[in-house]
Amino acid sequence: MDERYDPKTIEPFWQAEWDRTNLYLTREDPGRPKFYLLEMFPYPSGAGLSVGHLHNYVPCDVVGRYKRMAGFNVLHPMGWDAFGLPAENEAILKGSHPTETVPRYAANFKRQLTISGCAYDWSREINSSSPEYYRWTQWFFLMLLKRGLAYRANGAQWWCDKCQTILANEQVINGCCWRHTDNPVTKKDLEQWYIKITDYADRLLADLDGIDWPEPIKLMQRNWIGRSEGAELAFPVTGHKGKEVRFFTTRPDTVFGVSFMVLAPEHPLVAEVTTPAHRVTVEDYVIEARRQTEIERMSTVKEKSGVFTGAYARNVFTGKDIPIWIADYVLMGYGTGAIMAAPGEDQRDFEFATKFGLEIPRVTAPADGSTPPADRAFSDHGIAINSGFLNGKTTAEALAAVAKYAEDHGIGRATINYRMRDWLISRQRYWGCPIPIVYCKTDGIVPVPEDHLPVMLPPMKDYLPSGTGRSPLANVPEFVNATCPKCGGPAERETDTLDGFACSSWYFLRFASPHENARPFDRRAADYWLPVDLYVGGAEHAVMHLLYARMWTKVMFDEELIGFDEPFPSLRNQGQVWASDGHRMSKSRGNIVTPDAMIDKYGADALRLWELYMSPFDEATNWNEGGIAGPLRFIQRMWTMLRRYIDSGSPAGNPTEETLKRTHKTIQLVTDHIDRLRFNTALAAMMDHLNYIAKLKPTEMGRFATESFILLLAPMAPHVTEEIWRALGHTNSIHLEPWPKFDPNLVRDEMVTVVVQVNGKVRDRLEVPAGTPETEVRTLALASDAVKRHLDGKPPKKFIFIKDKMLSIVA
Repeated sequence: MDERYDPKTIEPFWQAEWDRTNLYLTREDPGRPKFYLLEMFPYPSGAGLSVGHLHNYVPCDVVGRYKRMAGFNVLHPMGWDAFGLPAENEAILKGSHPTETVPRYAANFKRQLTISGCAYDWSREINSSSPEYYRWTQWFFLMLLKRGLAYRANGAQWWCDKCQTILANEQVINGCCWRHTDNPVTKKDLEQWYIKITDYADRLLADLDGIDWPEPIKLMQRNWIGRSEGAELAFPVTGHKGKEVRFFTTRPDTVFGVSFMVLAPEHPLVAEVTTPAHRVTVEDYVIEARRQTEIERMSTVKEKSGVFTGAYARNVFTGKDIPIWIADYVLMGYGTGAIMAAPGEDQRDFEFATKFGLEIPRVTAPADGSTPPADRAFSDHGIAINSGFLNGKTTAEALAAVAKYAEDHGIGRATINYRMRDWLISRQRYWGCPIPIVYCKTDGIVPVPEDHLPVMLPPMKDYLPSGTGRSPLANVPEFVNATCPKCGGPAERETDTLDGFACSSWYFLRFASPHENARPFDRRAADYWLPVDLYVGGAEHAVMHLLYARMWTKVMFDEELIGFDEPFPSLRNQGQVWASDGHRMSKSRGNIVTPDAMIDKYGADALRLWELYMSPFDEATNWNEGGIAGPLRFIQRMWTMLRRYIDSGSPAGNPTEETLKRTHKTIQLVTDHIDRLRFNTALAAMMDHLNYIAKLKPTEMGRFATESFILLLAPMAPHVTEEIWRALGHTNSIHLEPWPKFDPNLVRDEMVTVVVQVNGKVRDRLEVPAGTPETEVRTLALASDAVKRHLDGKPPKKFIFIKDKMLSIVA
């Protein structure tokens, strides 16, 4: 061994050797359990990978390497989410074409992952923009169409002027486009393709309880689905025979307190019932409302606005005619686009009624017999008052009574409503999966036969969005003009392309058999590998990709294509790594730190260890290049220790009882913490163990303690451990060796609780073996998530240690 570890020589050598020997090809050895590990496949962009991206990829690589050594057949693939707006916008920005930029960017990503030591099975690489892949995306669309889950409809849709395309509801965030967060969206009327995700709302909601996901992600999906139980009722419009206002309410028990109605400005009844005297005011208000986003319209701090239509509806429960207003806080996308207003029991209606001088009846009293407050709505459950046949009933009793009365009299029914709308899947852009549909004057909408797939995306030099609401593909006659598969007559192809999220709704299945030609995936392979055992990606996909993929999986299950209905039983989100200035890393800010630069200065293994150590896996942090010095010193110190051991002839030796126990405890701790994705504390335990064994003489270390240490470190620092393993005389790769096992009898120590204080306040409690030295307790404490959070980056100034009882840190 050389005197010092030289990453620039050793790391490229082993990367080439692993590639030459196909070390990371996926195995299906009989008798081994399987483990499918998957990161959300990335958009290949011009910026390439940053050190922030590696905070996801390196920890996942550690898990994959560890699982292989622990005896699993591991599937850990990588591919490219290459179709859709991100790739097309990037190509436009560069003045290039997606067919040129996507392969170039994907190759760069692959190179960066390789020099970072990530062990993917590149023989399974997929690209969603390749015809071999999108043929099956089209096949799935046709399957949805056959099952009645894909349909075409007219509607006012969100439009991004920068993207020049329609967006789904989920792609509008705080009133702006998800890709252009500073660009407010507007509405445009277009005929579009939709997927009936609402048909799966109940299952998507119920099945959240059975999967191991972070609670915030589950909550985001629950809120997005927005299931509400209530009743749909109808009040006739006075003077308009046959016209009625249908509305959904979660509080039908308050119907006797309904003193006015409110329609969404876009409601079709508005134009029909508005009186001539109010028409100009109403039309002006409708125009203004359509300029606002749903977020703005639903804001609780926004001043209430609205206009009277001049029309009235009959409250069938009280027999009174009540005014019909329009207001922007009512949305067509929720319920029926109309609400009954019971201002005595709803604060929003109370504020509206107060502003416009409308009647505020009181129909619910507190259950304790007190009087409802006069200055606000009483929205709690209680006892019905001033409510005819409901008087004296509890809210629950009144809810049921109104629903039964409505059904008995044909004016409504108990029902369930959802906030979630169907998935708008059409895009008026070039770079996407063509929708396999033709339009025939004789036969209407006709699906392209499966044996004619894929409908190829034609080459197109001028692919820029047109701004007209039509895809640029509409300008390619040889693509548009087609023959009807049904009657043989002339037809026109659909020129919209599919939302990029269609491609990522099934890609995890393709990795099981990426070279399958006769079907989207081989059922035998899917039955073996799926579902994914650990799925890792950003929380920002909670109500887009994760929701869509769950829905498509359930459809495939119903079609009996697969034997499971949840694709990702275990999901984890990595923490965001911000630039050192606290901002998001971006080319425009000039603050991107690339793995290339860090590897050139410090080596891949040092960078990997810092990615694992700098913060808990699921917590955000700012990039700090200076921190890499610590892992680099750790590597060099370990190298020096092992060189000393090898130069002495690698004596077998018998480790002392203390060394043996410490080694087994370290194996136990590192194994447990990697299993729980606590990489920073796993590495902290390794650092502490090195502090101990580095002081031993070669004869005291023993081969077991020495090799166990290298094996434990192998998933984290694959290059240096491979080099040392061969120097120890082994001929096989360390990454094919079995994971060290600990002896339960040697790790059974009396455990004590050490209280950890920061500036005098208890911030954590550590369970450690009795007699654990201060240095080890310090290491564990400083690696604690809670302690790190309360130190807030400040260095410890003083430690006060009481053995087996307390460690006090003064920052």
